[in-house]
Amino acid sequence: DQVVANQGEDADVLAVAMQNAGVCVHVITVRAGRILGSKNYFPRHRLASTADELLSDFISQSYLSEQGGDALPAELIVSHALDDVEALAEAMTFVAGRKVRLVNRVRGHRAKWLTLAATNASEALGAHLASKQNSKKRIALLRDALGLESLPERIECFDISHTGGEGTVGSCVVFDAEGAVKNDYRRFNIEGITAGDDYAATEQVLTRRFERLNKGEGKLPDILLIDGGKGQLTQAANVLARFELDSLLLLGIAKGISRRAGQETLFLKEGERF
Repeated sequence: DQVVANQGEDADVLAVAMQNAGVCVHVITVRAGRILGSKNYFPRHRLASTADELLSDFISQSYLSEQGGDALPAELIVSHALDDVEALAEAMTFVAGRKVRLVNRVRGHRAKWLTLAATNASEALGAHLASKQNSKKRIALLRDALGLESLPERIECFDISHTGGEGTVGSCVVFDAEGAVKNDYRRFNIEGITAGDDYAATEQVLTRRFERLNKGEGKLPDILLIDGGKGQLTQAANVLARFELDSLLLLGIAKGISRRAGQETLFLKEGERF
């Protein structure tokens, strides 16, 4: 249930949870005394070793670097006492051009917001860590199935989609051992091909992808996964050959007639099927 107050405050409520190598910062957005929404953040690279250090770093990066003054609420309520609370509050006040408070000892409805944020942070971190463990297990199974010597660190998956046979779009989703790497997702608008020509679309998307790689943009994947059968795989192999990337592991997934999950056929570059 929402914890609602009628005092009309604007506040962000921040709570941090830490467990093993995982951290979560949960942010509840309160405007005019009402909870409008919340969001989880999972910092992947952290130098902070304690919860208060992590919160200080998060506030510095999120409220002083990425957001303008208009985005700052009147108050930030945090789950831990911060050593640099005065400096942070002064910096946020300067950025906002008005008074911004930073507090962690609160009562009443604000304490309930903070308790809710802390509970959500803990639950979200538990689910996040469980998901990461499942991702690692899936990557290990893939390594075993393909007979690889080590775990693949980066998998790029390409798919071609259409809107009524027109408006062809290529998409790339990326995974590593911890799951989806959403910041590396890409979309490609396909141009200059016959509508519905998946082979030409596949060639265009991969050509543009590896031209970017040649310019120093992005990382080289360990596995390239193509949505399609032998035809799409052949197109992909031709593109890799042009960029002298023949050693890159190429895998195709062809949907079954029913297009139901679990009934796909997997193809390797050499034409072998699983």
